[in-house]
Amino acid sequence: MSDLKKIKDDFLLKLEKKLSLSEINEIKTNLFGKNGLISSQFKKIGSISESEKKKFASELNLIKDELQNQINSKINEIQSEEINKKLKKEKVDITLPERTFVQGKIHPVSQTIDEISSIFSEIGFSVEEGPDVETEYNNFTALNTPDNHPARDMHDTFYLDEKKEKLLRTHTSPVQIRTMLKDKPPFKIIAPGRTYRSDSDQTHSPMFHQVEGLHIDKDINMGHLKGCLNYFIKEFFEVKKIKMRFRPSHFPFTEPSAEVDIGYEIKDGKIFIGEGDKWLEILGCGMVHPKVLKNVKVDSTKYQGYAFGIGIDRLAMLKYGINDLRAFFDCDYRWLNHFGFDPLDVPTNYRGLSR
Repeated sequence: MSDLKKIKDDFLLKLEKKLSLSEINEIKTNLFGKNGLISSQFKKIGSISESEKKKFASELNLIKDELQNQINSKINEIQSEEINKKLKKEKVDITLPERTFVQGKIHPVSQTIDEISSIFSEIGFSVEEGPDVETEYNNFTALNTPDNHPARDMHDTFYLDEKKEKLLRTHTSPVQIRTMLKDKPPFKIIAPGRTYRSDSDQTHSPMFHQVEGLHIDKDINMGHLKGCLNYFIKEFFEVKKIKMRFRPSHFPFTEPSAEVDIGYEIKDGKIFIGEGDKWLEILGCGMVHPKVLKNVKVDSTKYQGYAFGIGIDRLAMLKYGINDLRAFFDCDYRWLNHFGFDPLDVPTNYRGLSR
C-alpha cells in the first residue's frame, strides 16, 4: 500500500506544476501505458493473497481514478487556454470586400437522368442501382449472352482480371439480374447509370450512360412495351404526337427483339422529333428471354415481360442540340456554362430542372 501512496503523491505533485500538453501526455504514459506504474500494479493483483486482494484492488482503483481525473483536468485547462489565446489574436476584418460567388451548373447528363426517372416514376417504375464493377455472370451469362458473342471480346469490354471474372459493366442490365435475384415478381424498374465499353469517337465514349427498363408480370405483352415507350418519348421530347416503328432485331436477352425508330425532320439546321419522313434509331427493346427468367429463378410459364435500353447521352444530345458526345467528359466550364442547367430556378411543378 505504501508503494501506491508514493506513486499517487509523486505524480499529484508533478501535476500541480505548469506543464505543456506533451509533458502531461508523457506522465499519462508513465502511469497508464502498457508498462506504466499503475498498469504494473494491476498485474500484481493475481499474486496477492485472497485476504489482501480486495483491499488492494479497491485502493488501486481509487488512486487510478484520482490520477486520471487530475490529468484530464489539466488537459482541459491547457486546451481552454490555447483557445482563449487564439480568440484574442484572431480578428475578422468586416471591411473586406465579399468573395466572388460563382454559381455552378447542372450537367446535361444529370438533367436527363432526372427527367427520365421522373417520367417513368409517373407510370409506376421505381429506380434501382448496381455497382460499376460487375461479375461476368451478371453482365453476360445470366443475360443469355453466349461465350462466343463479340461483346465478350477484350477489344469491346474492360476486364479487370486475367480470368475475365470481373469487369466494368457494359450495360446496366446486370441491375435487372440483381433485382430479380433478390426479390420476387412482379418487377417494374428502371436502372440508370454509368457503363463502359472500349470505343471512342464523335458518337461513342469509353464511359457513357444508359437506362435499362424492366417490367415483369403476368400477361405482359409487346403492346404494353409499345405503349410505355410511346408515352416516354412524347413526354421526354415534349411533343403531342410521335411517329414510332419497331424494327426486328436481335439481342441475346430478349425474344422477340426490336430496334425502335422515331420520326424526325430537319428545319433550319435543327432536328424536330415526331415530324417528317426521316427515321432515327433511338433504343433497343424486346420481350425478356425465357432463359433469362430461368437464370433468376422466375417461372416463365407464369410470368413474362419486356425490357429496353436507352442511351442517356444520346437522348441529351438530341434534346439539347449537342453534336459531340466527347464534350460531355471534357470538363470545360465554358461548355457547361452554355449547356448546363441552373439549379436555383427549378419550378416546383416541373418534373425536370430549368435551363
